[in-house]
Amino acid sequence: MPDGTARVRAPALAVRAVHVAATVAAMGALAVPGTVRHRLRGGREAARAHLYRRLTALLMALGPAFVKAGQVLGTRRDVLPAGLCDELSRLQDSVAPVSPAETRRALREVYARAPCAGGADGGPGRGARDPGRAGAPPFAEFDERAVAAGSVACVHAAALPGGRRVAVKLRRPGIERVMRDDLALIRAGARVAARVPPFRGMPVTEVVDNMCEAVLGQLDFTREAASLSRLRDTLAPVPRVWVPRVHPDACRPACIVMDFIPDLDIGTAAGCPPAMRRRFAESALTAVYQMLFVTGFVHCDMHPGNLYFTRDGQVVVLDAGFSVQLTDRLRRLFAEFFLNMATGRGRRCAEIVVESSVGVRPDADLEGFLVRMADLVERSHGLPAREFSLIAFAAEMFDLQRRFGIHAAAELIFPLLSLLVIEGAVRDLDPGIDFQETAKPVLNRGLFGARAG
Repeated sequence: MPDGTARVRAPALAVRAVHVAATVAAMGALAVPGTVRHRLRGGREAARAHLYRRLTALLMALGPAFVKAGQVLGTRRDVLPAGLCDELSRLQDSVAPVSPAETRRALREVYARAPCAGGADGGPGRGARDPGRAGAPPFAEFDERAVAAGSVACVHAAALPGGRRVAVKLRRPGIERVMRDDLALIRAGARVAARVPPFRGMPVTEVVDNMCEAVLGQLDFTREAASLSRLRDTLAPVPRVWVPRVHPDACRPACIVMDFIPDLDIGTAAGCPPAMRRRFAESALTAVYQMLFVTGFVHCDMHPGNLYFTRDGQVVVLDAGFSVQLTDRLRRLFAEFFLNMATGRGRRCAEIVVESSVGVRPDADLEGFLVRMADLVERSHGLPAREFSLIAFAAEMFDLQRRFGIHAAAELIFPLLSLLVIEGAVRDLDPGIDFQETAKPVLNRGLFGARAG
């Protein structure tokens, strides 16, 4: 941020800091008596559960940046208690859509600015109605009523001059400044917390910095447009998986234009016959494995709002705002972990967790961790497919990491989230699917075949 801009923003940031502190103090004052009552009536666990619920409510009251931060922190089960992560995972964007008048103004502003440097291919902007010309949105039709609304953006149906139906993801006016300010406050709070005795020795600032980068990535629509195009290429080899095509000439830094996919409904799969549901499950799981083990480019947020099934048998993947690229080393370690897990080699799995960690506490018990982690893998390998739960496995693994002082790399935690998020949907489609057996052919391609991308 330039010095002049920083000076201009400093008073507004100070006002926001006071507001955040006042909200925390007010809601904290209400939470303490309730926590005490729950402790007296139901014991320590009831008090802790109440406190976690109040903390989640606080994040929702503080606004979009805190909601997004909570959603990302809820993935860090290696650092935070499982009960808190469960509560944070329930955080949802609950924001009214932008009004038609604000939408018209935002659209004019987006296309009044200079076009992007290019789309996924880096090419210059061009189109039937000269989308690079200031003030000329390249749409023959545009529905000002949003078909979907989130804290960062709203999605509108539109049509290009040639008649192709497109979805336009338009960033909310002013949201970038608001979220950057709030994330700056969160980073400052983390630096203070890192000095408090209970948090010493924990990777507080690293976890928060990674979380902030993940949230900021969801504001960068130029990056997301490129990520969608890359995701489309990544998943092209997987049968029956569809990622909408981006129209880079029509995109701008605050606007993504992609193919419109009609009639998407999260309830579609429930009305399909069992054989089709099993194919859905296999395709969705294979798509995640393709990302994790073959290309290393991973969509980390495949919740039901970003994962759909169509009546003609397609799996549709949307919204690549929360995506990461694994280094080739971490991609191979991730794949090697799953291959050894699928064959029951627990000790090697435990060693990989240590190899991939970002560090250990000074009092870490490495041998104790290796023994317990190996036992977890060997017990899980012996379970029938219907009884194996990836979520339960990950929860116990993260608990072991916390207890024995092994700090996991964020680059591995976030991709693992893609599997944890999708497990429930896959199990609903096919309760008997074998996660480990389904992984084996993709693991072989990732470790021993030619790597795509």
